[in-house]
Amino acid sequence: MSARTFQLRRIGISARQTDRVLLAACIILAAIFIFDAPQFVPSLQFTAESFVSTAPFLVLSIGIAAYATATGADNLISRAFAGRPVRMVFTAAAFGALSPFCSCGVIPLIAALLAMGVPLAPVMAFWLASPVIDPAMFVLTAGTLGTEFAVIKMISAIGLGLMGGFVTLWLGSRGFLADPLRDGVGNGGCGGAKVRSHKAVVWAFWHDDERIKKFRSSAIANMIFLGKWIAFAFLLESIMVAYVPAENVSGLLGGDGIGPIAIATLVGVPAYLNGYAALPIMEGLIAQGMQSGAAMAFLVAGGVSSIPAAIAVFALVKKPVFALYLVYALVGSFAIGVISQAWLG
Repeated sequence: MSARTFQLRRIGISARQTDRVLLAACIILAAIFIFDAPQFVPSLQFTAESFVSTAPFLVLSIGIAAYATATGADNLISRAFAGRPVRMVFTAAAFGALSPFCSCGVIPLIAALLAMGVPLAPVMAFWLASPVIDPAMFVLTAGTLGTEFAVIKMISAIGLGLMGGFVTLWLGSRGFLADPLRDGVGNGGCGGAKVRSHKAVVWAFWHDDERIKKFRSSAIANMIFLGKWIAFAFLLESIMVAYVPAENVSGLLGGDGIGPIAIATLVGVPAYLNGYAALPIMEGLIAQGMQSGAAMAFLVAGGVSSIPAAIAVFALVKKPVFALYLVYALVGSFAIGVISQAWLG
């Protein structure tokens, strides 16, 4: 087996997996071209523009992961997280609410953390909290839906992260969710990091030809794996934008009681709207009498696990972890909606 083949297989890339994603994308594009040719170019443009907007986060996280691998710093990061899971869950949830990552943009960073061996519990806390709100989103939310709504949304982000983090920690302590990444993607575990060696870290790795090769192969392999799945996710999002009118989604969210909150949660999970586009729509619906709790549930559920983000998560982790992620999104968003409604009235 060649070194390159081994590297590709090590992070979970096989010819079969690559062909499956590319084949699905080609079939979708061919169907658009045949049945709705005018939509073909807009879908390509939407996919390309969305990918470019996410590219800085993708490149940064892949660079960090490749640098950690080449220098040996991944062992330091792993050991820093080992033995302190409770504190790290709190820290990760709080940091996640302050980070500027969207639901898709956070995926490359999560891949890097898990591949370094960071325990799943704090990673899950960060994963859930990060897409719900960030500093820019807080300001925009306060301007459109009010400061109180924005504060509750920020608290909700932290609360959702803590819930997911501690439930994951509890499950991990009972032997579940070990090795969350798909086979070969990384060496992380739920109960603690798996430190591979205690060799000294070589920060200036570019003086060592072998480490340069390791950096290059790690970066290329991760770019192929993450890039293809994220691009495919944005292609699907372009279809939702084109064929699922926003008014059809928003029309389901009116009414009183718990029902609209439940519907908002279910609609929010596959929602194609990003957080910025959803805010003015929610503002208009609230003005027309929609419950604030339903709006909160929609925004949180859509932020955490829209279909593009869910596809990226599915490509990264094993099915039990993916299922748990969706459960957190559904249960957490519904609970947040009910609590927000009781708070805001």
